Amino acid sequence: MQDIPSQLAKRPRVGIVGTGFMGRVHTSSALLAGAKIVGVAGSRIERARQHGIGRAFHSPDELIESGEIDVVHICTPNHLHAPLTLKALAAGLAVICEKPLATDAETAEMLAAHAAEAGLVATVPFVYRFHAMAREARQRIARGDLGRAVLVQGSYLQDWLLRPEDDNWRVDPELGGPSRVFADIGSHWCDLAEFITGDRITEVSAQTVIVQQERAGHAPVMTEDVVTVQFRTRGGALGAVTTSQVSPGRKNRLFLEVSGTEESIAFDQEQPEQLWVGRRGGSQLLMRDPETLSPAALPYSSLPAGHAQGYRDCFDAFVADSYAALRGEHRDGLPTFEDGARAARICAAVLTSARTGEWTPC
Repeated sequence: MQDIPSQLAKRPRVGIVGTGFMGRVHTSSALLAGAKIVGVAGSRIERARQHGIGRAFHSPDELIESGEIDVVHICTPNHLHAPLTLKALAAGLAVICEKPLATDAETAEMLAAHAAEAGLVATVPFVYRFHAMAREARQRIARGDLGRAVLVQGSYLQDWLLRPEDDNWRVDPELGGPSRVFADIGSHWCDLAEFITGDRITEVSAQTVIVQQERAGHAPVMTEDVVTVQFRTRGGALGAVTTSQVSPGRKNRLFLEVSGTEESIAFDQEQPEQLWVGRRGGSQLLMRDPETLSPAALPYSSLPAGHAQGYRDCFDAFVADSYAALRGEHRDGLPTFEDGARAARICAAVLTSARTGEWTPC
């Protein structure tokens, strides 16, 4: 890893590229972690100025090449992730890039290799890893509480693209890439499943469907609304996951359950304060409580029991851990560009399987 001057390591100088929802989330977490927001760049300079923090740069290139920042957060539409990340790495900057890291697996792997070769901190916000109860589940599986894992299953369901009038840049493959649902939210589910179980998905059998054939501004629609995937893992478990952006009433429901030979464990991102543990002789709900959490989960339980934590707390923890890595500190489970490339490989295998109808390695 490249050396960073001590005064900058204490308070990194940050640039934000992207002024939409995710840009605002990154900005808030960066400030909470003690960063100095030097500037913002967006597609429209007026929106950049609305951040009210640092100054508005006329282009991402101007911000990246300014020599005034140590780390850049890339929060743009997907098709810009790779070119902007390459420029940032070439400029010697640490990078926090939204997922998908790239719209194809080969480019994602190239970015991961560039970051590793340069010794630069490069992370991807798979932030569901930072729920305290997700860490608790991971710890319990690692110490053998479940016995041998035999089934990994769940879903990630949303409804924000339910109707034909619902539209977003992600629907356009030129901006979002060849996959929408799986690249956007299936990647989160697979990352969390592999992170919690410590096991790897080795091959997939997938189906995709486009529910809304036409949307405002997009006719015909070319990217999927629903994906179902069966998979096998390196450890011998079978699995299945359903992802959808057209499931009425489901807002952001990531659900993951692992069944072992001794017990099962389940995590629901919309109910993140609890963890279900199932046994033949009875089941229980574990609540997030710093008094009872394992050492692996405790650092991510920042509030007393009964004071609900959520998505923003996870994002805050992710950014803080990324900046800690910038200072040379190790943070267990920090998602790097290699994890971003891993997600891209799984996504590519899902698309290939859906197209060919065959089991596909990943």
